[in-house]
Amino acid sequence: MRSLGMAQTLLRPEQVDDLVAQYREGATLVELASVFGVNRRTVATHLTRREVTIRRGRFDPSRIHEAADLYLSGLTLVEVGVKVGAGPQAVRRALVECGVHIRAGGERAAGSPLLPDS
Repeated sequence: MRSLGMAQTLLRPEQVDDLVAQYREGATLVELASVFGVNRRTVATHLTRREVTIRRGRFDPSRIHEAADLYLSGLTLVEVGVKVGAGPQAVRRALVECGVHIRAGGERAAGSPLLPDS
């Protein structure tokens, strides 16, 4: 069920062709979602319809310190993923492996500049 007021972006067939080509060249779901102005799940749906195998969210290990700093500063897993070019579950797995405590779903850290303290 979609939320009211949520805009739907329809991609033309040539845009989907471009999306598939960029994915095959190494672009991530998150990157493509940003480029085409759609949700990453929409990107995955288009790729699946075109019978393209979805890669597991790869997290660049050289960016773990950046990801941890962003997450600990208050960003959500989704927001960190957008900044480091990985899906939120890939970011979560990498942070957990490094011993970072994961907050309850969608919460921001107390004192985050993005959300006032309660």
